[in-house]
Amino acid sequence: MDADWKTLRRLRAGFLAGTAGKRDYWQSLSDLAQYDATFAQRISWKWDFVLNDLQQLGWQPPGGTLLDWGCGSGVASRAFLDHFGAQTTSELWLSDQSSLAVQFAQNRAIEKYPQLKIQRGHPEKVDLLIISHVLTELAPRETNKVVALANSATAVLWVEPGTFETSRNLIAIRERLRDEFHIVAPCPHRARCGVLAAGNESHWCHQFAVPPEFVFTDPFWMQFSRTMEIDLRSLPLSYLVLDRRPVAALPANAVRILGRPEILKPHVSMLGCSASELKLGELARRDHSDDYRQFKKGRCPSLQCWECEGTRIKSWKDFRVPGSDPA
Repeated sequence: MDADWKTLRRLRAGFLAGTAGKRDYWQSLSDLAQYDATFAQRISWKWDFVLNDLQQLGWQPPGGTLLDWGCGSGVASRAFLDHFGAQTTSELWLSDQSSLAVQFAQNRAIEKYPQLKIQRGHPEKVDLLIISHVLTELAPRETNKVVALANSATAVLWVEPGTFETSRNLIAIRERLRDEFHIVAPCPHRARCGVLAAGNESHWCHQFAVPPEFVFTDPFWMQFSRTMEIDLRSLPLSYLVLDRRPVAALPANAVRILGRPEILKPHVSMLGCSASELKLGELARRDHSDDYRQFKKGRCPSLQCWECEGTRIKSWKDFRVPGSDPA
């Protein structure tokens, strides 16, 4: 499919202006096809990050009905089904304020998963709720309705842009729901979010997904980057995974890295969220030269286990449950 740059610019202008959610901004199925092949792919790479994280944690979906709320082109539910397999879901439900979006998402899902039952609207019982990139389009009253919907589900996978504002909004939602759910990710604990503690006002919970290598040499994506003025390397996201079912406890020394590590000459400086606090960790180059080189190349696991003396990280390891596959 050839890119329609005029359409892509119009869609991007709506997203940046914050007016995208105030009306049905899809003018045709062709709009959705253009979006799905470009902007939505960047969202799918964020979902790949989250789904790989869940795999490392050994999490499995509850099965049953899957609701993709605010589905857009359906990229989030397709990423989930591609990762876990369509057999893990009895029915896929698609919901969006735009009937065009639901139609497009349904057509794509039928094409990819012909054996899966696919429906429009809301099921009576939601086993797994998927929400993707909606907070920037919702008024507080609408957000309350989505939180109530999440509170009725067995498990929730929620991914948003990794901006300060959306992260803080998602943290507020976490606080409203944490007494009802076990928190699977990204938090290594179920207590009050450490970002909300006094002195942490400048921090927010976000990570960075890594795009596939081919996008940096593919002529189309290079042109997309130039034309849309988008840095393909930057994929910040904030996410929240909740489950009513019991989840395995993480080690007491588990930390979730927030943002990007700062690579300094003597050490790597990282901000980690732990069960007790947000804490700064410094991995000395002279003590961990191989790890330092990997972190400098951007290969920094999001979930780690630290043994520290003050801010000095004496030892660390990438965390995954026994038997889980590497991302």
